[in-house]
Amino acid sequence: MLFPEALGDFSVYLWQGGDFVLYTVSGQKFTVRHRKTLHDNGVREVYVQSSEKPQYELYIERNLGTILLDETLPIEVRSQVFYEASTVVMQDIFDHKLPSAVRARHFSRITEIVKNSIRFLASDKTLSAVAPFISHDYKTYTHCMHVFIYSVAVFQAFDMSEADTYECGLGALLHDIGKARIPRRILNKRGSLTQAERDVIKEHPVHGVSMCAHLPMTQNTINCILFHHEKLDGTGYPAGLRRESIPLPVRIISVSDIYDALTTARPYAEAMPPYEALTLIRHQMRDGVDMDIFKRFVAVLSGADMI
Repeated sequence: MLFPEALGDFSVYLWQGGDFVLYTVSGQKFTVRHRKTLHDNGVREVYVQSSEKPQYELYIERNLGTILLDETLPIEVRSQVFYEASTVVMQDIFDHKLPSAVRARHFSRITEIVKNSIRFLASDKTLSAVAPFISHDYKTYTHCMHVFIYSVAVFQAFDMSEADTYECGLGALLHDIGKARIPRRILNKRGSLTQAERDVIKEHPVHGVSMCAHLPMTQNTINCILFHHEKLDGTGYPAGLRRESIPLPVRIISVSDIYDALTTARPYAEAMPPYEALTLIRHQMRDGVDMDIFKRFVAVLSGADMI
């Protein structure tokens, strides 16, 4: 991950002779010579002080596009970097008390993640390489990441343009941003929710659009945030849209959203194995889910050996 001519605002250490040895200091540019010296000496791992981890994570974000498209790096390594760098950004947003609107700096980091990862996720081999990093312990920020990963893979299966994939991928990554306004005592409640609590949860798509109203988003992105809980039979929320009134990308995100929710452990339910979750969707949710998209979704997961 040390890129020639990239500036590292952190010191890099090697582990030698049972101790950490300083290799480059903060503010020093990495060079081709640095890379060659490490390679020639068989060094595969370097270390950063815990206190400088934020600077390292920012460096990874800035160079993420270069990392993901560097085919000299194993796809497993690139997948891990993609997943960890993206998760850091999403966790930073959800774990800090958000104001009434998403800050421009947060939005800029999210858009960079989407731009830098779309071409990487388009590869047939990427989904299976990313799969081992997908957590089955539900957190809102990792759930958003998973829905983004699944959705972009299915967008590719429908031959969506790169522009539409970007706009709708951004919507997938932000689809649950409105949950930042839902009290955690409700989001993390063990056991059944009361009707009043369910009504509060149902407000999150509208909250999400409200929080992003000042940002430069297209209608495609807004639709994905606002309508991802709509159902084909009209029983969804917030608008009760039916069938073709629900845009195709939104229907894709809806399937991804349901699948990830079922296959991750939540406070009120254990994680289902993939096959059980897909069987449940097929037999008990078929009136609300686009079954053509569902079949394409299953095919994508099968192609990545995730079922």
